[in-house]
Order: sequence, then C-alpha cells, then structure tokens
Amino acid sequence: MHNYFFSANKMTTQALIDQIKQKKSFLCIGLDVDLNKIPAHLLKTADPIFEFNKAIIDATHQLCVAYKPNTAFYEAYGIKGWKSLEKTINYLNEKHPEIYTIADAKRGDIGNTSSMYAKAFFEDLAFDSVTVAPYMGKDSIEPFLAFKDKHTILLALTSNEGAFDFQTKKINGKEVYKEVLETSKNWKNSENLMYVVGATKAEYFKEIRNIVPTSFLLVPGVGAQGGNLQDVCKYGLNDNVGLLINSSRGIIYASNGLDFAEKAATKAKELQNEMAEILKKH
Repeated sequence: MHNYFFSANKMTTQALIDQIKQKKSFLCIGLDVDLNKIPAHLLKTADPIFEFNKAIIDATHQLCVAYKPNTAFYEAYGIKGWKSLEKTINYLNEKHPEIYTIADAKRGDIGNTSSMYAKAFFEDLAFDSVTVAPYMGKDSIEPFLAFKDKHTILLALTSNEGAFDFQTKKINGKEVYKEVLETSKNWKNSENLMYVVGATKAEYFKEIRNIVPTSFLLVPGVGAQGGNLQDVCKYGLNDNVGLLINSSRGIIYASNGLDFAEKAATKAKELQNEMAEILKKH
C-alpha cells in the first residue's frame, strides 16, 4: 500500500497531494522535543527523545501527512540528540514512507556550504525537504534546488513578532517578503520551492497566492501561537490544497502523563476533522 506514494526515497509533489486526498488531512506535526516537557517515565529509557517521537508517530501517522522535526531541539543535546534525529527519520522512512518529512533547520549559506547542508539533509538523513533562509540570495538556495524530488522551503513571511523588522518593510514601494517570493520564482529549479508563511498573518495569504498560486505553503502558528485555520484556508487553499498546516506544542504536549500519545492523537484528530470539513466544502 505504501509504495503507491513512494519510490526509491523520492517524494514528489503529486505524491503529497495524493496523500492529502486519501487522508483528508493537510496536517504537519512538529516534533520539537524538549526533555523538560516530555513524560517523566520516558527519561528512564536509553533514548528518551526517540521513544517520545516513536510513540507520537505511532499514534498520529494516520491523521497527518507530514512530520517536521526542528533540528535545534536535537542539536541542543549534541551527538546524542543528532542520533535521536537520525533514528526518528529512519523510523519514518522505513515504517511510513508515504509521509512527507521536513527538516526544519533554517539553513542558508553560499555555494559549496549550501551544497553540504543539502547533502546532509537530503542524502545522509534522507529528508524530503528542508527549510532555508533566503537572505543570502540565489547562490545560497540553488544548491538545495538542484536535488530532484526534494523540496526547499523558503522562509517568506514568518509567524513571529520580529517578522515586521524586515519582512514587511517596503523597498521601492514593495514589501521585502513579496520581493523574496517574486525573485525566487526565477531561480533554477524553482518548481522545487515551497514557502513558509505564518498562520498569524492570515490577511496576507490572498496577496501571497497572487504571486505563488500553485506552490505549497508550510504554515506554522496554528494553535499555540494563535493562528486561525479557517482564515488561513479561506485565502491560502488552491486547487491542489497547497497548504501544510503545522502544529507542534498543541499536539505533542497535550499531556505529559502516561497517556501522552493518546492525547496527542485526540488533538491531531480534532484538527484533521476540521480539515476534512474544509476540504469537503473546497
């Protein structure tokens, strides 16, 4: 059954769309594991981070189409954390190869350095996509875009307060985030681009869709950060859905007791139900 979506470690855009239709979900679950927040009984295991992730994945994989580990939560624990990340991505690729994987690493550097970052996430860890900062421009992004059937998710308009420091400022009458979107369309292999657009900026989605009508948007900020799913979908949905809505804390930390995975599934199911209703009307 899984192979319907997936072949030879390649995840195409069409495979993602097919999965969204089948599951009636465009939910992405953020695996941002903080040892201070996970259930105490897991701390006795050999690899608490992986055990936590495995339990969340086992409980929620039918309800979501993507998982997004933020690499900072693994890097913070040094080599052990990196090993936990590797075990997590290997578990996903082996058990649920149809599920889309995002390395939320926010990389971005020029030339050879970007090529090495891309190899780290696309080849060594076999993620389907990685988040990248556009500030250094074309030659920092194109090395990522060179990988076939892999996506580069460009930070366009983020959900944090500091987004207004630069992203919405006007230069020659045009906001910087719009310049990023428009310029990126001219880069080589730009069909492999997706964009991060924060849910807390729902009113901006209409204008963003005018610039990138067919691209997938990764949308953080629904739930704990106060973003509204209905508003995002009203302006952000396209013919292929075109949205991956991320929820991290609101799902994975729904409980810190023995029932943590079960409670996470309940929260994920609530969002998936809402998405199924939206898709029915759409």
